[in-house]
Amino acid sequence: MLEVLLEEPSAENALRILVPRLVSHAEEHVNFELRVFRGKDDLLRKLPDRLRGYASWARHADVRILVLVDRDDDECVVLKREIDRLAVEAGLTLHTRDAVPTGGSFKTRIACEEIEAWFLGDAEALRSAYPRVAKNFEHRAGFRDVDNIHGGTWEKLQRILQDAGYFSNGLRKIELARTLAPLMSTDHNRSVSFRYFCEAVRDLFPAGGVDE
Repeated sequence: MLEVLLEEPSAENALRILVPRLVSHAEEHVNFELRVFRGKDDLLRKLPDRLRGYASWARHADVRILVLVDRDDDECVVLKREIDRLAVEAGLTLHTRDAVPTGGSFKTRIACEEIEAWFLGDAEALRSAYPRVAKNFEHRAGFRDVDNIHGGTWEKLQRILQDAGYFSNGLRKIELARTLAPLMSTDHNRSVSFRYFCEAVRDLFPAGGVDE
């Protein structure tokens, strides 16, 4: 069983589609739940109690836990270290790649700086869903490193789509997530943070592993 803690609904809608693909090698065995909070501040405020709750039963139920938050204005390494510290204090086990995952195994992943970077990181999926999107936009100076886009990631994504004639009244994040996620590659994405997230899920459920 996998429990994923998220800060907002657009991530939930994307991951509901992506997670089963990431554990497809054991699809009939891996169940998962997406726990959505009311923003990053709400997640971080409630996280200590939530993690202590997991520690009381996750090991026996073979539940593995993954927290995903946006970097926003935080320093990525510092934010991850703080969340990992909370997990250890709660009694969970930080999972390393070479370790055998068990109940109570825990990982933190940061979307840099927002989950929209993951969408920009798969230009082929974006153009497949929205064919009028500019060819080769990903090679422009401001989009080569999608995890470090200046001026707001979702704003830049909205501008690209609006310039192509989509979302004239504003980006509808949940609709976008539901449209793009089925088209996204889980193996090829220019977002390093997306690749780290996919790696984390696969590490928690390696090939041949089961959750019960």
